[in-house]
Amino acid sequence: MKILLPPSEGKTPPCSGDPVDVAGLTFPQLGEARHQMLQTLVETSTRSDALTLLGVGKSLHEEVRANTRLASAPTGPASSVYTGVLFAAMGADDLAQVPEEKRSAVHVMSGLFGIVGIDDLIPAYRLSMGAQLPEFGRAKTWWRPQLAPVLNEAFADELLVDCRSADYRAAWPGPSAQVVTIDVVQVRSGVRKVVSHFAKHTRGELVGRLLRSPAALPSTAEDVAEAASAWYEVELTPAAGRKPASLTVVLPES
Repeated sequence: MKILLPPSEGKTPPCSGDPVDVAGLTFPQLGEARHQMLQTLVETSTRSDALTLLGVGKSLHEEVRANTRLASAPTGPASSVYTGVLFAAMGADDLAQVPEEKRSAVHVMSGLFGIVGIDDLIPAYRLSMGAQLPEFGRAKTWWRPQLAPVLNEAFADELLVDCRSADYRAAWPGPSAQVVTIDVVQVRSGVRKVVSHFAKHTRGELVGRLLRSPAALPSTAEDVAEAASAWYEVELTPAAGRKPASLTVVLPES
């Protein structure tokens, strides 16, 4: 089983560490593509219209400015660089007791690096998959042909537990027969509704519980549903045609 996460848009810059080695990250075959994207992001971030191209507001000016120093910026484990609701609920900064075999199952999609492992050493950066880069177009569109041959081979026959948002899923959807998406709804006034904050929190919490469980990671969608049922009310919808399986977590009315 492999777990696919979206990155947090906000990140915690490491205080110290070596500069990033793009070929030293998980899937070194992507090294050249990562180098190209890094160089393009650095150049884009120097432009007067950088905020517009990267789709961010004026309050993030300093983060975009920091992009210009990415080649020499210090790195830290992805588990501590990525922050936010999902990663906090997952306990991403406290995975020391999780066996390496389980940690290696966790991958984070990245507008800058395509995909990274949770233990990979990366700098803080500001680039979403929805950003529009000169000559490259949308990051998610540019990454699609780069990621497909690598991940199709690396993840062949693996169950893919998909916690990603739409832009990051678009960069590499994965074979529908192998994917189970994690969807979250909450009952409000008797009606099921999607609440973004709770969805992120629950996905992170579920991943953290699977990683810390003494049991082996699930190998089928049915196994994921059975494991999750120990903590939540869940409903599994099997894959159908091009539509992947979906595990819906139903949160009670608060």
